[in-house]
Amino acid sequence: MKLTRQNLNEAASSGLISPDQADQLWTFLKTKNSDTPGFHFTHILYYLGGLIAIGAMTLFMTLGWENFGGWGIFAIALAYGGVGLGLLHFFIRRNLTIPAGIMGAFVVALVPLAIYGLQQGLGFWTDGFEYREYHVYIDWRWLLMELGTLAAGAILLFIYRLPFMVMPVAVTLWYLSMDLAPFLFHDLDYSWALRKLMSLWFGLAMTLLAFWVDLRSRHSKDYAFWLYLFGVIAFWGGLSSLNSHSELNKFLYLCINLLLIFIGAVVSRKVFVVFGGCGVAGYLGHLAYDVFKDSMLFPFALSIIGLAIIGLGILWQKREEQITGRLRSWLPSGLRELIETVR
Repeated sequence: MKLTRQNLNEAASSGLISPDQADQLWTFLKTKNSDTPGFHFTHILYYLGGLIAIGAMTLFMTLGWENFGGWGIFAIALAYGGVGLGLLHFFIRRNLTIPAGIMGAFVVALVPLAIYGLQQGLGFWTDGFEYREYHVYIDWRWLLMELGTLAAGAILLFIYRLPFMVMPVAVTLWYLSMDLAPFLFHDLDYSWALRKLMSLWFGLAMTLLAFWVDLRSRHSKDYAFWLYLFGVIAFWGGLSSLNSHSELNKFLYLCINLLLIFIGAVVSRKVFVVFGGCGVAGYLGHLAYDVFKDSMLFPFALSIIGLAIIGLGILWQKREEQITGRLRSWLPSGLRELIETVR
């Protein structure tokens, strides 16, 4: 439930609280949530500037940087990292946690660049690989850069505990899920099928990790968002890319996507609902264009199903508290607290 100033004004008009109490409560809530990310112009400027700076050192890195040589790139990455850490401490001292988290993410994002420069300086990259290809091509030789980034990210997260710093860690885990497959199956008949399976299972493991983090941090800040996002992307991408000519398997795909929507509703994570909805739409498209392409009744049947789902939603709304209360009583205490928190 989203609480707005208008809600407090209406409560004051109804005599539930006084206008002074409404003003004091609104001031308290604004102060308490000042470091909570939201769609505010100030926060937009924070993230826009931070993502531009991170992108400059990652996705938008130009070939001209190769002219600095390995040791030059390593030195520049260390210098940038030092500036980032300095700004991180500067923002923390002024209780600006969002800019501090962005600076922490910037420092973590510099780690693969520093490792790449070090490897270049030591002569490990002799076959023409360039740093900008790290974000484009899948290759097992990026693993050392990824593992180093994960280690640095874990250390900085343990020290500073700023949620946005999880973002480069989650992206690196996503990269790792793709680059690990050619390393593990280097001497085998490596194919796209193995990549899809690796993405599926690694994404599932990453999503379960996000759920564990969500449980552990349910009383503090949201550290699980980015893990959920890239975990679901890896899992759903691998699942959706699997080829199947069996209608039973396609129906199981629909069931899995419906389960994603249900999980998203339970833990209040939109990423599950979005990708689950895309999967359901894809399956319905398969029915319309392949299975029932010549049927005149299919659109009518689908419309009736849609209206029935709306009716189910109305019924759920009427009995939500009773049903959810009974279901939550069967859950472990930690999961109950998480659900009550997100509600």
